[in-house]
Amino acid sequence: MEHDFLEIIKTRRSCRKFQDRQISRVELDAVLEAGTYAPSAGGRQSAFIVAVQNKEQRKKLAAMNAAVIGSKSNPFYDAPTYVLVFAPSNAHTPIEDGTCVLEMLAAHALNLGSCWIHREKEMFITDEGKEMIRSWELPDGLMGIGALALGYPDGKPAPAVTRKEGYYRIIR
Repeated sequence: MEHDFLEIIKTRRSCRKFQDRQISRVELDAVLEAGTYAPSAGGRQSAFIVAVQNKEQRKKLAAMNAAVIGSKSNPFYDAPTYVLVFAPSNAHTPIEDGTCVLEMLAAHALNLGSCWIHREKEMFITDEGKEMIRSWELPDGLMGIGALALGYPDGKPAPAVTRKEGYYRIIR
């Protein structure tokens, strides 16, 4: 990874337009491995990560997500890879553990674009969603935490907006 870590944080932007080509296996493995190092309560590593590159499954996932909000467009922005994160609903901190996995700064460090996608909780409480989880051979009792659209960006990201005044405070 070529960038200085603070520069990676400052320059990461959500990507909503992707090139029509799949990311490499090496890049995908690097992003997924980085996700496995996300913090988790008690070091339990409760989250499960599923990368979907299969075109038919991506189409189905996009339709399920769009149905939650009554849309016909692809909420994953036609990205070539979707990364979904699940956690046991009875875990101590399932949402927190899963959202830490989704930060995926490694994607930006590898010059990949990503966008955090919501509504996985609603998608995977359905019978269709539960069947999909079973088809991926994941354990019962998981809840959808969130997902990423992932791929090569099509265009340059917008610059960061100016940080607001009073964003943080130091109490001494």
